[in-house]
Amino acid sequence: MDAQTTINLIGGSVLAVLGWVGRSVWEAVREIQADLHDLEVDLPKSYVTKDDFSNTIKNIESMFQRISDKLDHKADK
Repeated sequence: MDAQTTINLIGGSVLAVLGWVGRSVWEAVREIQADLHDLEVDLPKSYVTKDDFSNTIKNIESMFQRISDKLDHKADK
């Protein structure tokens, strides 16, 4: 076996390994993109809506207002 054949075999083996690794990485990226897309679709469903948050804040503000009123009446006595 001459030097050129050895170089060709080593080069071919290296390129085959690099191709396999590249293909594996490409498939992993595609899977991650699909998972990310699923997350983008499902994510808004698992968080509170703006209207619900606004209603909750209004309830909390009314409770604080009642507490403040009670403290004002208590301070007047």
